[in-house]
Amino acid sequence: MLAEIITIGDEILIGQIIDSNSAFIAKALNKIGVSVYQITSVQDDRVHILKALKEAEENANIVILTGGLGPTKDDITKTTIAEYFNDTLVQNESVLENIKSLWKKYIKQSLSQVNIDQALMPSKASVLMNRFGSAPGMWLEKNNKVFVVLPGVPFEMEALIDNEVIPKLQQQYELPFILHKTLVVYGIGESKLAERIEDFENNLPDFIKLAYLPNLGKVRLRLSAKGIDKEKIINEMESQVATLLPQIEDVFVGLGEDESIEALLGKKLTAARRTLSIAESCTGGKIAECITAISGASAYFKGSVVSYATEAKIDVLHINPKLIETYSVVSVQVAEAMAQSVQRLFKTDFAIATTGNAGPTKGNSNADVGTVCIAIATPNEVYAKEFKFGNHRIKVISKATNKAFEMLQKEIF
Repeated sequence: MLAEIITIGDEILIGQIIDSNSAFIAKALNKIGVSVYQITSVQDDRVHILKALKEAEENANIVILTGGLGPTKDDITKTTIAEYFNDTLVQNESVLENIKSLWKKYIKQSLSQVNIDQALMPSKASVLMNRFGSAPGMWLEKNNKVFVVLPGVPFEMEALIDNEVIPKLQQQYELPFILHKTLVVYGIGESKLAERIEDFENNLPDFIKLAYLPNLGKVRLRLSAKGIDKEKIINEMESQVATLLPQIEDVFVGLGEDESIEALLGKKLTAARRTLSIAESCTGGKIAECITAISGASAYFKGSVVSYATEAKIDVLHINPKLIETYSVVSVQVAEAMAQSVQRLFKTDFAIATTGNAGPTKGNSNADVGTVCIAIATPNEVYAKEFKFGNHRIKVISKATNKAFEMLQKEIF
């Protein structure tokens, strides 16, 4: 079963917004056994939309469109859909009542004609009621193909996908079972990892595929299985994971399709009832930002100090000026002192510290651009390592952040 996703809007094509809708829809479809054949973004242009619809109908069984359902003149999706289906727009009373209810509850202003016109729908369409906005979703069928039209506002689209579209697709089609298992590893490159598990990959059954998903400092190994026999797929997947784990035990940090290492760290810290603090220089708060993005981080994360300037390291963290003078502000010695200081300041079990030159200039140190020293303080010791992360500022910060997480996770038991 194949699907095509079409996103409509000039704002996507000029880079004004990122198309997050397609990713959400593709993931939702994949979970129910529908494969996405193609994702297309088109202008708010009648000819362009009609062309995309025709091509999508030839490619896929299911076509899902988002965007262009607003009340303004540039929102032409509904009229273009009506043209494609040789249909006319008619006022749908249930949609109009929903719009009136939303206005009464939230807007508290009189309805204008453009808002009322959002209740106009192709007569052949079934309503997918949008409880969070005035633009309804629509379900149409043609030549045994399903066309779903959804608003582009992400939270409105997501609710319609979860509550309306996915259940209807599952009811209408007999779909295969798809199972993914993702194993997250840190501290080994993609090529080295592939070399290590080559025999495992070569001996996988035909219905299980292995994908390498590398990112800065980590690789996700995604095993994907697809078929009709659900029990067979689950059992075989469990067997293959059990076979793979001993081969990557030293670099394995956890299971999770989308789970980040900071989320995994949070689980480990919570389970161990341990706490964390951070002192950042060259990473500028990035590590703390990643930690606090995780719900429930307050259970283990106590606070951070962004001691970006040398004076802040001396005045706030009380780093001995002679230590900086002797070893340089970018040094393993200063990193260790920063980690111990913030550990004492917040009275935590663990601490991370970073100091380095992210570039493009060297700042207060003669260390080469891309040099970063990362320290980890544990309940028993403190240690630091020096790294060379290249000369791209954003990449240096990202690599340092990931490496700090990698170093910390090895210390938590």
